[in-house]
Amino acid sequence: MKQLYESQRAMRNMRKAAMQRGVVAILDVGTSKVACLVLKFDGPERFRDVDGVGSMAGQSSFRVIGAATTRSRGMRFGEVDAMKEAESAIRTALRNAQKMANVRVDHVIACLSGARPRSYGLEGVAELSGNVVTDTDIGRVLGSCEMPDIGSGREVLHAQPVNFALDHRSGMSDPRGQIGSRLSTDMHLLTVDGHVLQNLLHCIKRCDVELAGLASSAYVSGISSLVEDEQELGAACIDMGGGATSLSIFMKKHMIYADSVRMGGDHVTSDISMGLQVPLATAERIKTFYGGVVATGMDDREMIEIGGETGDWERDRRTISRAELIGIMRPRIEEILEEVRARLDAAGFEHLPGQSIVLTGGASQIPGLDGLASRILGQQVRLGRPLRVQGLPQAATGPAFAASVGLTLFAAHPQDEWWDFELPAERYPARSLRRAVRWFRDNW
Repeated sequence: MKQLYESQRAMRNMRKAAMQRGVVAILDVGTSKVACLVLKFDGPERFRDVDGVGSMAGQSSFRVIGAATTRSRGMRFGEVDAMKEAESAIRTALRNAQKMANVRVDHVIACLSGARPRSYGLEGVAELSGNVVTDTDIGRVLGSCEMPDIGSGREVLHAQPVNFALDHRSGMSDPRGQIGSRLSTDMHLLTVDGHVLQNLLHCIKRCDVELAGLASSAYVSGISSLVEDEQELGAACIDMGGGATSLSIFMKKHMIYADSVRMGGDHVTSDISMGLQVPLATAERIKTFYGGVVATGMDDREMIEIGGETGDWERDRRTISRAELIGIMRPRIEEILEEVRARLDAAGFEHLPGQSIVLTGGASQIPGLDGLASRILGQQVRLGRPLRVQGLPQAATGPAFAASVGLTLFAAHPQDEWWDFELPAERYPARSLRRAVRWFRDNW
């Protein structure tokens, strides 16, 4: 744990160094595409007071000066499956974005969507050394959180204080400078499969860049797609990617739960490919142009030419009705949404004051998906696209770029994590605690 803590701190320092140099690249390595944005920071970091604690809670103004996407290779379920192919796709995206920006980039901040994320809620309490809360007290209270038994081979990706209480006053985002005698905190801990993480880090290192930050794509998609009220009152963001569907729950402007379902848009494409016996590229084209999930009477009469180049004239001239296509797509999309609902139920989502659900990600663009989702998830559902970033190229403003845009916000306005404070050496968390979901139901 101590080693992990120190490697995260080293990454945070690298991020600061990159921002002082003025440029950093954002890398979203997904199953269907690799997206890279190059950010230019205007002058030194300009901090202003924002919600949240700590050394890192500040905002920096930036511009997007380079952008590139390339088809992903060597990825499955949002995880590296074939190292050489994944490395080549990352290299291509990085090279093209740097070319457009006309600048060399040495540092990247990346996000990952697979790796079987698991959420935990931790509690910590500390008596104050004086009667005014200082940075040292924050470090002590974070260090007093009891570490759950996360299992072997797993790594902590995020460890964020989401609430502070001073004596009997709860709901504080930054208690420093306030007077009291007993400080307590609730912390959200997100762990992922360590091997998946190591593979991605190895891949990025081989592309001759240094990693200056790492985030869960469930987290960054939520940052970019949920509006302020949704983040404050409680909302879920469901990012439907190619190989995995990430979900995150936000409350009081903090992520309090994250999970992922190992299915996405590529599974729908593969169902079409098998159902119609056509290559994946043809299936993807048919899905993009004609796909949907709700059949009307018109769809029985709307015929789709499958096309093909097998040389068998009869086979290449086949047509199917749009209703048949919907019949192939709908069961898989229902399966993904049912799985998402099971995760939200396990997280006690129905206990939050606000319960809106925002769908984003490339696969969320299938016509009629929001209506089907609100039926299955039983909540108000809207389609989300990334907000809050100016100067994005037109191509990067759609739902498929929710994670990339969220990652730019994460780079410029990081939320505090426990490695931003000096934890007392004897208190690196090392004991066990219950799961997150009961915790936030009880504590909010």
